[in-house]
Amino acid sequence: MFSSTEENYLKAIFNLSVRTKNPVSTNAISQRMNTSAASVTDMLKRLAEKDLINYVKYKGVTLTSTGRKTATMLVRKHRLWEVFLVEQLNFAWDEVHEMAEQLEHIQSEELVNRLDRYLGYPKFDPHGDPIPDANGQFTYRQQVILSELEVGEEAIVVGVKEHSPEFLQFLDRLHLQLGAQVMIQEHFDYDGTMRLKIFPEGEQLVSNKVGQNIYVQKKEK
Repeated sequence: MFSSTEENYLKAIFNLSVRTKNPVSTNAISQRMNTSAASVTDMLKRLAEKDLINYVKYKGVTLTSTGRKTATMLVRKHRLWEVFLVEQLNFAWDEVHEMAEQLEHIQSEELVNRLDRYLGYPKFDPHGDPIPDANGQFTYRQQVILSELEVGEEAIVVGVKEHSPEFLQFLDRLHLQLGAQVMIQEHFDYDGTMRLKIFPEGEQLVSNKVGQNIYVQKKEK
């Protein structure tokens, strides 16, 4: 049994390591957890004593097998609860993260497995992130960043890199939710802005910043 704070640190390290594929720096963890470097160092020492991380000062942090398993199960619970809140309780995708942050600390493995079964064993959460199964295995798909598409290519929105409520609400206004079908009509070299056809709503100008934070799956020709 670990405290919710310890679990939050493990999940933060897990998510950061997925993005970098390298040992995670103390500064990165500090920014992610919105706390001081000194507080992070104290927690890392505690996690290392519990054999949850490998921590060498100035060289970064990696998860041990126990730490990775614990973090993976936290991710599993978090994403399953997000699916439940959206599909069963009709919350919007920009509303569920904070609630899932609380629900993920429920310890009952049986509850989580029954929740998974009740939801039909979903592979992805409402933001398009993969949900690990009971064995900690993720399902991955071929996807690219929206801004990487060439003019004339069509694709389906399958995920987002940025999860802030403000960004998700902005995508709602653009009709760029998961499942939206899009086609690149024009790229503007000056700042990376794209003219996007969104079916069936119409055209939108989309900034490079937005395009860099949306995952799509190319449609086969």
